[in-house]
Amino acid sequence: MFYEPTNSKILRLGDVVTGYLATKTKIKQPFLSIDNSIYHNYTVNFEVPNCSVVLTPCCSIGEQNMICISPLIPLKKDFFKNPYLVDDFTRINRQIEPDKAYALSDWQKLPPEVQHAKLASGKSYIEYYLFVYAPNDYFQPYELRGEKTQFYMVDFRNIQTIRCDLIRSREHTLEEETNILASKCVQLSIKTREELRMKLAHYFGRRPAEDEIE
Repeated sequence: MFYEPTNSKILRLGDVVTGYLATKTKIKQPFLSIDNSIYHNYTVNFEVPNCSVVLTPCCSIGEQNMICISPLIPLKKDFFKNPYLVDDFTRINRQIEPDKAYALSDWQKLPPEVQHAKLASGKSYIEYYLFVYAPNDYFQPYELRGEKTQFYMVDFRNIQTIRCDLIRSREHTLEEETNILASKCVQLSIKTREELRMKLAHYFGRRPAEDEIE
């Protein structure tokens, strides 16, 4: 079960919500001076995506009337090249065997020694910055590679902060906060939320090679 049959009266990690702004800021260079005579080249784009995902840990939701969210976006076209993923795109959320991470033709192109090394390394995450959401009634169908789908994904690299006075910490009930509750579309099951938590932890917990300690 990917989603709970009913929603709780509070916001939770992984909730699908609607009605929140998504912004993208681009600058030419850092603003190292407040000198008004210097021209700063920047753009700020915003939109209201159909659905977004709450990516604040459950126990921290509402601190300073704030949550972190990321918009849900369509799948990558390349996913459709891999039959193992086409059977269930949510397999991207879990660690999988190395040979399952490739389309068969791509796997066969790898030198035998590379295949053996990857198989010896065991299961791992692919697309470590993505988490796929199963279809539900709130997701608009779209076409990709000639196929209609309602699978969407969240990109951990697009996380941003939203502040709103109606967002309360967990010790305050949201039952009377009509607008906040109305913005909540669906809630992940406990098992799926744990998968999201584990993949988020992996994304932020990766250790760069220069920090490896022998």
